[in-house]
Amino acid sequence: MPTVLRVGRFRFFFFSNEGKEPSHIHCRAGSSEAKFWLQPIELASNYGFDAKTLGRIEAIVQAHEQLFIKAWNEYFA
Repeated sequence: MPTVLRVGRFRFFFFSNEGKEPSHIHCRAGSSEAKFWLQPIELASNYGFDAKTLGRIEAIVQAHEQLFIKAWNEYFA
């Protein structure tokens, strides 16, 4: 489960067996987790985050989109 970025309490990662799915990033904080598709950025799933927090996470995903895509492509290449 490679961690790509940590921002405050949020950890952004993907699972090592997900290479057959489109590029995406998971975000976990405590017991909550969300998954965002990267191209285009879109919420794929949410387990526990409220709408305000999802907005903050999406802004972080947008700000680091290229980092996440690069990490995904390098890992699954």
